[in-house]
Amino acid sequence: QVQVVEFGGDLVEPGGSLRLSCVASGNIFTIYGMTWYRQAPGKQREFVAAITALHNTNYQDSVKGRFTISRDNAKKTAYLQMNNLQPDDTALYYCNAVIRTAGVDSTTDEYWGQGTQVTVSS
Repeated sequence: QVQVVEFGGDLVEPGGSLRLSCVASGNIFTIYGMTWYRQAPGKQREFVAAITALHNTNYQDSVKGRFTISRDNAKKTAYLQMNNLQPDDTALYYCNAVIRTAGVDSTTDEYWGQGTQVTVSS
């Protein structure tokens, strides 16, 4: 059983900062890419940032220079440092991880967390 859980969402004023965490647990052999997505009310889910196992990163244009994705492979955790938050960043933030399970019946699949709410408002 593999689980992905996000933490760190909160209500913050415009210009503020938050750090989100995405923790994977369970029968894990290795974690490949880890990606943050977000979904605002009435909108489709959109890509925010991604990081490979070798720490190569990619960002949506609107968050470049404000958000930083990182990971700690030993802790099976990815982070999203978000600075200078704006009301348009308000959304439910999801983590997606591509994980290979351990054991003779090893499989590689995508796993999603339940999301953590980020609200930017004065």
